[in-house]
Amino acid sequence: MTLQVALRHQVSGFALDLAFEAPAGITALIGPSGAGKTTVVNAVAGLMRPDEARIVCDGTVLTDTARGLYLPAHRRRIGYVFQDARLFPHLTVRQNLLYGRWFAPRPPKRGPDAVPEFDRIVDLLGIAALLARRTAALSGGERQRVALGRAILSAPRILLMDEPLAALDEARKADILPYLERLRDELALPILYVSHSPAEIARLATTVVMLKAGQMVATGPASQVLADPALAPALGLREAGAVLSARVAAQEDDGLTRLDTPAGPILVPQVDLAPGTALRLRIPAQDVMIATETPRAISALNILPATVRDIRMGDGPGALVRLQAGDAIILARITGRSVRTLGLTPGCAVFAVLKAVSVARENVGG
Repeated sequence: MTLQVALRHQVSGFALDLAFEAPAGITALIGPSGAGKTTVVNAVAGLMRPDEARIVCDGTVLTDTARGLYLPAHRRRIGYVFQDARLFPHLTVRQNLLYGRWFAPRPPKRGPDAVPEFDRIVDLLGIAALLARRTAALSGGERQRVALGRAILSAPRILLMDEPLAALDEARKADILPYLERLRDELALPILYVSHSPAEIARLATTVVMLKAGQMVATGPASQVLADPALAPALGLREAGAVLSARVAAQEDDGLTRLDTPAGPILVPQVDLAPGTALRLRIPAQDVMIATETPRAISALNILPATVRDIRMGDGPGALVRLQAGDAIILARITGRSVRTLGLTPGCAVFAVLKAVSVARENVGG
């Protein structure tokens, strides 16, 4: 399934003007507050009428203003998950899950539009033990998982998630992220996902659409967009970094996990996954040092041979250096003085240095 969006709409303070395609998987809408992300999601959901738009999901036209077509929200088969779960407190978890299914248009029992099997979704979200409980007794993370299940069981063409983890603390976010990864990998649905968290986006997104003041700054695979130094100012320099595909190679005796990545082997704090498990690794640019000679007698455990691809000097004292390490791109955020002192130029051979303990647990995911 694929979602196609072409949208123009006058918003207070700016004009929204963009076009993108969201394939199966998670397409993340990112950008500063007020960039137009929620407006886009609400236009897809049918909760607002844009000035000009053509929105098509899996061949079904949801909005086409040029032809005067506008499918009402209740006929769009959209699953929408908000910041707060919005569950019915007088119903059990099971009843909440089935609520959307009772009122959704009945798709066929087999084929790509079939209603997802109840037990399968309950298993995917790990909520079997909660089915008989009232929602008031659930934690924030449990409520969001139930809200996800309710949205999926309504047999949607697409899932919309508007900062679904924003109201959760870090521990609850860490609990629910693996379930979102499973949904991304096991459901053949386009998922439009709004978030301000680069670590969240790096773990979840397959595609990124970056917005600024209503305009689309960039779109493409998450690994490319998030590692592009030219886009770092729009994302936030502190949040710039690279996303690497990885696979668990071994669990070391001293509590570290060795990962195989396209950049080379990388040691991280223990990841409780079996050898062979595929995952993603986010490496923030501010955690990467650069050396022009092989470092010796140094505490950092990850030393990766690399080549400088390009250097982007900032308006202040900083610089972003894009490195080619094996088959991967890594970003390093250093000072302009360091660039000059090391004599860094495109094409020169260097070493990317990364401390194992600097890889936070939230930067490692499926």
